[in-house]
Amino acid sequence: MKNFVFLSPNFPDNYWIFCNRLKENGLNVLGIGDCPYDNLTDQLKGSLNEYYKVSSLENYDEVYRAVAFFIHKYGRIDWLESNNEYWLERDANLRKDFNIRTGFQPEDMPTVKFKSKMKERYTLAGIPVARHHLVDNKENCEAFINEVGYPVIVKPDNGVGATRTYRISDETGLEDFFRTKDDTLYIMEEYIDATVTSYDAIVNSAGVPLFENSNVTPVNLMDVVNEGGNCVLYMRDSLPEELRMKGRATLKAFGVRSRFVHFEFFSLNKDQHIGKKGDIVALEVNMRPSGGISPSMMNYAHGTDVYKIWADMIAFDRTDKLCETRQFCVFIGRRDNRKYALSTEEVLQRYADHIVESDRVDPALAVDMGDYMFMACFKTYEEIEEFWNTVLKEI
Repeated sequence: MKNFVFLSPNFPDNYWIFCNRLKENGLNVLGIGDCPYDNLTDQLKGSLNEYYKVSSLENYDEVYRAVAFFIHKYGRIDWLESNNEYWLERDANLRKDFNIRTGFQPEDMPTVKFKSKMKERYTLAGIPVARHHLVDNKENCEAFINEVGYPVIVKPDNGVGATRTYRISDETGLEDFFRTKDDTLYIMEEYIDATVTSYDAIVNSAGVPLFENSNVTPVNLMDVVNEGGNCVLYMRDSLPEELRMKGRATLKAFGVRSRFVHFEFFSLNKDQHIGKKGDIVALEVNMRPSGGISPSMMNYAHGTDVYKIWADMIAFDRTDKLCETRQFCVFIGRRDNRKYALSTEEVLQRYADHIVESDRVDPALAVDMGDYMFMACFKTYEEIEEFWNTVLKEI
């Protein structure tokens, strides 16, 4: 029987389903987390063979001892994953220390964590990238801006999501950035007028996709985070062919094996030096599932079970799970501090035939996703656009 160590299995809340599907496939599922066992959901408790609580997942020695305990009790660990961007480097270091070969190793981390390194691989795949400059001093940044023009985007070279991502529109903004910035290594990029879209895939050990999907973020996530904006995200009913080709080229360029991945691209809103309107160009790779409840949205859009497909990949390196429907699934996150034309109850009543989930957002995800969410399914893009415009209308 294979032993699978799942790091932080309780976050996000829906990750218990990954554990459940692994256990259904006959694996020993061994959880490590800093949440007290009594605070775990019954669903997660029932999906784990054993749980080891540490005082903090940030404490490497404690987590190391937890893995060692599991090895002593169950034998060799076959897999160790968190499926969480924050812990990718922790996962890699633990694999190296315990000779777990199924997954990225520490030497793989720069290419999949640093945005500047990602650009090299995207270029290898033949996919255009935005011009960039690693922030060093104000004079060199000014020289870069003289080349590409304002505005520019500045973000951590090794960062998660849109946190600490800024748009600098003029000399005053540049001066403010240098006056307040910390010691983080930042990357500065030319501004691309585009909509963020993704290529999501579950890939087997030969690099062959077992499942493919695309989502779109029609609002600017930087504004959602920095300005407390509303969040909108939707899963497409089908994957555009250009995105499929560039997604698969990216899989090959990064040597992806046995993973659930979320690659982000720009779809250009107008002709620019980097390409024509509608062209797909590179943004960044994420070597984990699309965040939060996105896997469940994929299930609604495609009539499938991506948790099962991923667990099948782990256990059998293949899956028989099919995609049985094609529809759009949209997520809307509203803010508590905004006044909307429709109350929560009115939204639920008006769209009762389409809403599949609605609830408070986990506070740990609220900055990125809003405070209260609605998830709904529709057959056409026009319907989801009408839905989010109506639900987000303010008074």
